[in-house]
Amino acid sequence: MNIVRKAIYFVVGLISYPGLTMVNKLEITGGEHLRDLPKRKVIFVSNHQTYFADVITFLHIFSAAKWGRFNGLGIPWYLLNPFTRVYYVAAEETMRGSWISRLFAMAGALTVKRTWRSEGKEVRRGLDPSDTRKITRALENNWVITFPQGTTKPFAPGRKGTALIIKQTRPIVIPVVINGFWRAFNKKGLKFKKRGVLLSVKFKAPLEIDFDASTESILNQLMDSIEQSRDHMMQGAHHWSPMAMSSSY
Repeated sequence: MNIVRKAIYFVVGLISYPGLTMVNKLEITGGEHLRDLPKRKVIFVSNHQTYFADVITFLHIFSAAKWGRFNGLGIPWYLLNPFTRVYYVAAEETMRGSWISRLFAMAGALTVKRTWRSEGKEVRRGLDPSDTRKITRALENNWVITFPQGTTKPFAPGRKGTALIIKQTRPIVIPVVINGFWRAFNKKGLKFKKRGVLLSVKFKAPLEIDFDASTESILNQLMDSIEQSRDHMMQGAHHWSPMAMSSSY
């Protein structure tokens, strides 16, 4: 299975690399926070701007970091031996959408049923216990990327399920703030909308979390750390485009 994942990383990496570094410009800051992380029980909490481009960029960055590059990709030799001990949380409905999404699912998707939308209709399901078990098992020996908003709509409320998993598993939590992806790519993140865009990925220091605090308190801390809280909305909503506010998983 790891051989299959490495092959998918290699192919997807080669295809996506020019769009991140040549057609557009990727700026990575805070990459030094990846340097001494253990290879297990690390969860990356991020805002979300496209279905796939965000995740693909994380996989590039983590693989480059494995080769000793923390704030830039450089020449993608890292695709010859990428970092594959990472999973990402994605909606089951999205990952069933097309052959390419099924391919991406094989690269480490943790598909979950709790979605904001189902077949185009708004729904709000409760936390499925099987989702929690799936993510918890993945964290035992890997890194996990999660988007607590579950939507590309900026400043959408976070889901308590993310905070609950963190409260239960007590992992290292790395906040990530991304920007520019909604300008450069379409909603799925597979086609260009605009070229020459600055794509920024900012890794922050691990959070100091009181795991005995309430789930709501932990969620508020997460949302503030990824700059998606109500206070950040009031301070910086003018930086976002309405076109980036139209989609969910």
